[in-house]
Amino acid sequence: MYRIGFAKDIHRLVKGRPLILGGVHIPFELGEDAHSDGDVVYHALSEALLGSLALGDLGTFYPPSDDKYLNLDSSYFVKDCFNKIKNRGYSIVNIDISINLEKPKLKSYLQNMKENISSLLEIDTDDISIKAMTNEKLDAVGKLEAVEAYCYLLIKKN
Repeated sequence: MYRIGFAKDIHRLVKGRPLILGGVHIPFELGEDAHSDGDVVYHALSEALLGSLALGDLGTFYPPSDDKYLNLDSSYFVKDCFNKIKNRGYSIVNIDISINLEKPKLKSYLQNMKENISSLLEIDTDDISIKAMTNEKLDAVGKLEAVEAYCYLLIKKN
């Protein structure tokens, strides 16, 4: 049996916060405004894992009102959501992620992101696609007010 998960995450970009995408710290003057570290890649990935088994959203399991998650490394969410998948007898087939950010350019960071995700989810980097794109200066992303990530993934019953 196969199931698909999908999620999107978006965070406002602000000064004084680090820009973290896929577990990679990216030098930039703006970063994600969030309760945790704000890693939109990890948030979309975590929520897609939950969605693949109709388990709800991140806020259901990790409410932003809980200070336990304040400035937390978002790899925690990825690992915990992956454990929920494994405990139900599923494994990940493949992942497709798109990051939408006007700047900085992300090409040189994508392989590190894939390696981070591969390590967290016990899958080969060849089964992970990460694409970086701009929004052609349109809407909040295009005006450098936000960063967003989309994630699709396929899981299968073991």
